[in-house]
Amino acid sequence: MSIRMNLLRFQIAEKSAGSRAGLSLLRWALVIIFLWFGAMKFTHYEANGISPFIVNSPIMGWLNSLFGVQGASDVIGLLELSTAAALIIGAIQPLFSALGAAMSAVTYLITLTFMLSTPGVAEATAGGFPAISALPGQFLLKDVALLAASLSLLLGSIQASRTDTRQ
Repeated sequence: MSIRMNLLRFQIAEKSAGSRAGLSLLRWALVIIFLWFGAMKFTHYEANGISPFIVNSPIMGWLNSLFGVQGASDVIGLLELSTAAALIIGAIQPLFSALGAAMSAVTYLITLTFMLSTPGVAEATAGGFPAISALPGQFLLKDVALLAASLSLLLGSIQASRTDTRQ
């Protein structure tokens, strides 16, 4: 007796016909994050919250000394809102699709460096690294997924641009 298993067909997700639709979900999720986080940077609460990351960063430490705590936060907020705008425009313009995704990727590459420069990331009571604290360690670790989303959107944008120029 033969049993046919034609009810479900499995395939690698990235090779499925609908995988490009997933890029749209990533785009709009990143837009929401950049709009929300960018707007929050203009508040005193958020400026003080990100200050420990900024002052300990070899990449961004100069911002606080040049602009002050709130000014540094405002600059970052403008960059985040600009990233959101590029991602939004990128829904209809291929160049902005790549630009917004690249801006997003750079943002998360920088924030992931905070894992190395911010005191308190490693949890001493759990034996130190690789055990990480809830704050700031686990707070920063989520940026690995956001970087992957940004890079996926960037790769999709570059492929889309190549397709558009050959037509």
